[in-house]
Parts: sequence; C-alpha cells; structure tokens
Amino acid sequence: MTVILSPIDLTPGMILSDEVYARVGAAIVDGSLPPGHLLRDVEIARQLGISRTPVREALQRLERSGLVEIAVGRYTRVSVPDHSLRADTAEFTIYFMGNALCMTLPRCTDDALAALVAHADAVVVAARAGDELGVFDAATALFVAVTIGTGNHMVRGVMREGALAIERNLRDWPPFYEASAHSVDAWNDLRDRILARDGAGAERTLRDLHGVP
Repeated sequence: MTVILSPIDLTPGMILSDEVYARVGAAIVDGSLPPGHLLRDVEIARQLGISRTPVREALQRLERSGLVEIAVGRYTRVSVPDHSLRADTAEFTIYFMGNALCMTLPRCTDDALAALVAHADAVVVAARAGDELGVFDAATALFVAVTIGTGNHMVRGVMREGALAIERNLRDWPPFYEASAHSVDAWNDLRDRILARDGAGAERTLRDLHGVP
C-alpha cells in the first residue's frame, strides 16, 4: 500500500469505523487508491494507529457501497467501475434527486430555499464558463443540500451511504456530465423552478438534462 494515511487523532465519542470509512473512501474517490489497488487491513490499521477491527468494519461497509471488492481469503481491493455500473449509478442518482427535489421544495424554509438557489446559481456560472467538472462539483453541492432539505432520515441515510460511490462512479465519466454541463438554459430553468418551489417541474428538467425518461 503506497498511500500514506495520517494517524487518527482520537476524540471522545468518535466512531472509529466511520472515520476509517470516510478516509479510505475519500482516498478512493480522489484516486489516491486507484481501481484494483489491494487493501490490507493490517497496513491500514498500522498507518491510522488503530486496531484492525474498525478497519475491517469500514472495508465491509465500503464493499456494500460498491467501492471495494472482497474475496474472502484471496484479496480485498478497490473495485473497478465499468460502464454498466456507471450507467446504473447515473440512473439511480437522477431519479433519487428528482424525488428529493419534490420532497424538499414544498417544505423547506425560505432561508433554505435561498441557499438552494445560490447553489443553483453556482451551477449556471460553471455551465456558462464551459467548466464541466465545475458543473459536476457545483451540482453535487446543490443536491447534497437538496437531500438535507428533505428532512427525511431515510433519504439522508441512503445518500450518506451512497455519496462516495456516486462521486467515484460519475465524476470522471464523460457520458454523465459532458452534455448537461453545456446546457446553460436547462440549468437556468432548474434554478428558476427551484426558486418557484416547483418540485415536479424541477424533476422534469433534471431528467431532461440527463436524458432520463
């Protein structure tokens, strides 16, 4: 294992497996731990300065998220996302976020709505600049806020478990972001529908952006 993970600074109430999950997951998402990279719980535990138990728990959770593959007695490694997995992730994300918009817009406070509009404005700015990854990052921030705005514990839980996999599978996948990144008018329309608290219209616009029926 070539990646150096900083030792965990233990604090009261910290759930070690959550911290390991976040750190290893982030390293997978940013490419520090590339697809196919072997993961050794002993080495991860040594670098983090903790026991192997929370590391094993975190790796099992990462496996459930699809970021890690475990073949008992053979290997534990970073998964390799193929076209099918990326397409499935894209479809799930668009439908999920469309529903979240329908839930959030009618119920969020005026201050929360203003924050959503500000996030949408950031997406439009990036789209106008032709900044494809900037659009992805700004849209990600928007939809994190939308998810939180639902106030629904189940929705938040699903996104909390799936967020790393969604980012890893879609951020560097051109079929997901290339076309929509240059759809300035559509992003403007989404922004206006958010401002109008039009959840159904926002969902339709989002689906149209990505060609999802």
